[in-house]
Amino acid sequence: MVSISPPPSRIYLLRHAEAQQATPGQKDFDRPLSDNGYAAAEIVADEAADKGYKPDLVISSTALRCRQTAAAMRRAVTPSTEFRFVDALYNGTPDIYLSLISAQTDQDSVMLVAHNPIIELTLAALIGREAMAGALPRGFPTAGLAVVDSAPSGWVLTDFITE
Repeated sequence: MVSISPPPSRIYLLRHAEAQQATPGQKDFDRPLSDNGYAAAEIVADEAADKGYKPDLVISSTALRCRQTAAAMRRAVTPSTEFRFVDALYNGTPDIYLSLISAQTDQDSVMLVAHNPIIELTLAALIGREAMAGALPRGFPTAGLAVVDSAPSGWVLTDFITE
């Protein structure tokens, strides 16, 4: 497990919702959400809001499908929630994801909207591979939202929302 000391004391990891297949000549970066992806992003954002999950800061990949997933969250969070879009999340590594989180010492809760397999590897780095495998035996689904809290023993998966 990774040693990130609070703050932030809550981390949200949101995998972008289902994207359309690339059309001929289209870059992966520019793939939009599918109709199912739009619906799933809205469902997860609504459920997160219903549960009171409102991050202070949302950091999203600049890829179109992540920006569109973050837009669904924008409608579900408080007006004071800050949104940042970071190129490094597109082809990032778990170390980049974790560095972005740990650098947010002025925020109590931070959400990353990003890509698999790195979002899954980031969750495993925080809570441990065994806990990750036990909680998500089929892996981290599209539009999945992990809620991870700081505890005396380290980081703990508190909730997982999916459509």
